[in-house]
Amino acid sequence: MQEQDYILFEDYLSGQLDTAQKEAFTNRLHNDLEFKKAFDSYKSTSQFLEGYLKNEEKTKAFKENLKAISTKYFDKKEASKKKFRGINPWYYSIAAAAMLAIGFFITQQFSSPSYENYAHYGNISLTVRGTDNKLLSQAETAFNNKDYQEAQSYFFQLLKTDTNNMELQLYRAVSLVELNNYSEADSLFNTIIKTPSVYKNKAIWYLALSKLKQGDYPASLNVLKTLPRDAEDYKEAQNLMKELK
Repeated sequence: MQEQDYILFEDYLSGQLDTAQKEAFTNRLHNDLEFKKAFDSYKSTSQFLEGYLKNEEKTKAFKENLKAISTKYFDKKEASKKKFRGINPWYYSIAAAAMLAIGFFITQQFSSPSYENYAHYGNISLTVRGTDNKLLSQAETAFNNKDYQEAQSYFFQLLKTDTNNMELQLYRAVSLVELNNYSEADSLFNTIIKTPSVYKNKAIWYLALSKLKQGDYPASLNVLKTLPRDAEDYKEAQNLMKELK
């Protein structure tokens, strides 16, 4: 693609084309597959950046990275000779850099670890102990069906008569995280962590995931550092730590 094509993309997205130009642009999208693919990629990137760059600190870092990429791939002297109407300097940079580096750049610089990629809670078994507790069965079924609102309610009722049951506390905390009730969930996780039990390491891992879902990456990283090597989730925790650093 030519640099003017990316400038045309920006003019189209910003509403600067007149009726005839819009029609010509639309016709080209229909008849030029390469042009359409490039436009779709540029549009997706632009939408991504609009949301991402609301954070002033991230905007500054983004511009610095773009400057480095543009310097590497394009002739700055040649670019400086041209004047482009209606395009912010950093938008031109992303348009140009997109031709060679945007896919790798976006993936490496802006992708954040996803909670959904790590939150694999699986199915739980609460009724295998030979009990005939209807409430336990309901809690188990609701959790395994990902009906976390119902699940946390059942766990809450169970904990009224079994206050120190770390397993029930753990799964109730997980349910609360899924419901975005982070304060209560994190409080439960911390209680489990401070109480000697076989659920301590799971509570550490799940607390880190809670912080991840909240977007508090430094806190998530700090929690992960406390997970011992013999923990079941240690390897996955190391992978997450690499993404957070």
